[in-house]
Amino acid sequence: MTLLDVQHLTVTFGSVTAVDDVSLQLAAGETLAIVGESGSGKSVTALAILRLLQPPGRITGGNILFEGRDLLALSDSDIRSIRGARISLIFQEPMTALNPVMRVGDQVAEALTVHRLASGSEARERAVDLLDAVGITDAPRRARDYPHQLSGGMRQRVMIAIALACRPPLVIADEPTTALDVTIQAQVLDLLRDLQAKFNLALLLITHDFGVVAEMADRVAVMYKGRIVEQGAVRQVLRSPAHEYTRNLLAAVPGMIKR
Repeated sequence: MTLLDVQHLTVTFGSVTAVDDVSLQLAAGETLAIVGESGSGKSVTALAILRLLQPPGRITGGNILFEGRDLLALSDSDIRSIRGARISLIFQEPMTALNPVMRVGDQVAEALTVHRLASGSEARERAVDLLDAVGITDAPRRARDYPHQLSGGMRQRVMIAIALACRPPLVIADEPTTALDVTIQAQVLDLLRDLQAKFNLALLLITHDFGVVAEMADRVAVMYKGRIVEQGAVRQVLRSPAHEYTRNLLAAVPGMIKR
């Protein structure tokens, strides 16, 4: 069953077309990776799906169907009720996404209270459980910490806990490991994969790294200059990439095995 169906999406910034006639589909429980260089339109596509584009960015064409509803036709209040509850976003840099003057446990609890899934002490207890679930040791104590007191890997785990708080069917992860060292990257990717299996999440993974694609994704869409130039099952694309840009991306990954 198709969970997300993006049809002919076009996004412009003034006279510049940042996303050009992009179509993609994502089924429940599936991982689709959008891969491409910085500036190729990957993150803009993710922000457009959630209607989080900042002016002068605007959607000038297409439809975005989620659970059968066109997100572009929803009121502001209706789209706010979907963000976090039905579709969550894990940002690339948690230090800019987290509130620096708010304890991390309260930030996880806020995701529950905003969508009226829990309140007060129940929300705080569930926040601690979520922090524990994403592998933060001594979660009751760490819940009282501020973001600057945590390592980069732990802050990213907090972001994942916030994203999963409402058990959304779709999580968009925008370069979730870019700011982390290689060892922590692997731990965060393992965590995402485990949580996806546990909760049957659909994952839209934004990345520039074909190594991450090979490890995490079922299907891949390759973006170049705002357009999807190749799309298919990961193994097929790795084995026989059809577009020159895809071949160049693969050639930039040392030891990439086409399987």
